[in-house]
Amino acid sequence: MTHQLLVNIDVDDLEKAVEFYSRGLGLTAGRRLGPDAVEMLGAGCAIYLLMKPTGTRPFIRAGAGRRYRRHWTPVHLDLAVPDLRAALDQALAAGAKLEGRVAERRWGSMARMADPFGHGFCLLQFKGRGYDEIVEAPPRPARRRRPVRARRRSG
Repeated sequence: MTHQLLVNIDVDDLEKAVEFYSRGLGLTAGRRLGPDAVEMLGAGCAIYLLMKPTGTRPFIRAGAGRRYRRHWTPVHLDLAVPDLRAALDQALAAGAKLEGRVAERRWGSMARMADPFGHGFCLLQFKGRGYDEIVEAPPRPARRRRPVRARRRSG
């Protein structure tokens, strides 16, 4: 079974978010889904910007409401781009923040960023074979040794 990946990003200013993701990351506004959602296209899967006011609870038992300052989350977007320097300049000009230096890895370069709504994302530029540069061969299963059989003595 194949699933379709959809990415939803909560924002507190929908028009500002459309502007940032268009100008800063080169995405294109697709469908407007009522007054509180816009589909953004051009990232390999649809990204939906969802208007969610500051302070509203993301789920019933949430301990705190939504805040749009920089926050950590275990899930973030990585956008692979052909020219990291150009993409970085474009994102910064639109209001993104660079968090640290551009990191060089065996597979390419990575810029850790934050959008104007506090969401982290990375811009990546692959080199060579990209992630295949660091793929390791799976471990070989241990060979089973045949038990040594005692030889019968003739005599």
